[in-house]
Amino acid sequence: MLLVHKIALKPNDKQITYFKKACGVARFAYNWGLAEWRNQYESGEKPNEISLRKKLNAIKKTEFPWMQEVTKVAPQQAIKNLGSAFNRFFKRQGKHPQFKKKGVRDSFRADNGPAKVGENAVQLKNKKINLPRIGWIKLKEELRFQGQIKSVTVSRRANRWYAAISVEINQLLHERKNHASVGIDLGIKTFVQLSSGESFAGAKSHTVKLKRLRRLSRNLSRKKKGGSNYVKAKNDLVKLHAEITNIRSDCLHKISTDIVLNHSRICIEDLNVAGMIKNRKLSRHIMDQSFSEFRRQLGYKSNWYKSELIVVDRFFPSSKMCHACHEINDALTLSDRYWTCDHCGVPHDRDLNAAINLEKYKNNTASSAEINACGEEGPGATSLLVARNHASLKQEFNIKLI
Repeated sequence: MLLVHKIALKPNDKQITYFKKACGVARFAYNWGLAEWRNQYESGEKPNEISLRKKLNAIKKTEFPWMQEVTKVAPQQAIKNLGSAFNRFFKRQGKHPQFKKKGVRDSFRADNGPAKVGENAVQLKNKKINLPRIGWIKLKEELRFQGQIKSVTVSRRANRWYAAISVEINQLLHERKNHASVGIDLGIKTFVQLSSGESFAGAKSHTVKLKRLRRLSRNLSRKKKGGSNYVKAKNDLVKLHAEITNIRSDCLHKISTDIVLNHSRICIEDLNVAGMIKNRKLSRHIMDQSFSEFRRQLGYKSNWYKSELIVVDRFFPSSKMCHACHEINDALTLSDRYWTCDHCGVPHDRDLNAAINLEKYKNNTASSAEINACGEEGPGATSLLVARNHASLKQEFNIKLI
């Protein structure tokens, strides 16, 4: 299993210069490959990243001799990234690759190939890392994983340099605490509501820092582009954005890890985030919670710890359906945080009721139990989850395992 630990670096001026050169070589190789890909395609050829890498290796000594000042992996990995971008585009999982700009997501990669007999090109010792062509660089912290180092990706964000160290390990850091099942309802006021009654508040870092963010944005807009004061104001704004991102990411990782370690079966609703953010009054709060990133983390962490993650269809009426009698309250609005079922008289907290319905739906489908219209399990029941309302409307909901 490959895990990545991203650690801040403390490079000196010489090392920073090397980083900038390596990022420039990687960016040039990517843009060169993209231009060559387009030319070959327009000429009727069938380009691919393997042929582009071979062509670049053949001409870089004569046409681009400055590429040899950095590790050879930097331009080669850039061409591989270009091939991956086109593969995602052909599968309709991403946009058409575009040319890279200087200063936007600068990065390069160094593989852990053999430097000498019995040695590795990438080495770690205490709070230092050895990279090819540059030597030992100080780290902010020690590597938390024990295993074989496969590669290191050096990147820059907010004028700080980071090393994403990929390590192959045989055993995960944490052990599962129990095997409970849970339903998860995501919201703005309460970020995560579990069917067990436990809830987690989101970091809301963008909302907390919004006043300062607006002030720095106004300050930047008043500066003349190209001046030293413009650069200073831009750096201050970029640092604040990085701080907001780090706070949000830390909160998401802590919540998702806690849920996966305490539950072997997790059920979450498939939210239409792209449609939700069209509401101008709620879009900023929705994006601040980062629902999609939370679901992504639950996905790969569930694979790590062998948990079952079930994503219920977005049209499942988890909030409107009473978890006691399965009656649907069609009159329920978004402002109704508490409501009482007219059919059975059970009072509900909106988020908790939705989480309980998701857990029941997960348990029933995961155990292949059949449910009838009254919510009872039995051999003669249908395999559909039937939601009753006053008109006895039956609805079918699909479930997808990931």
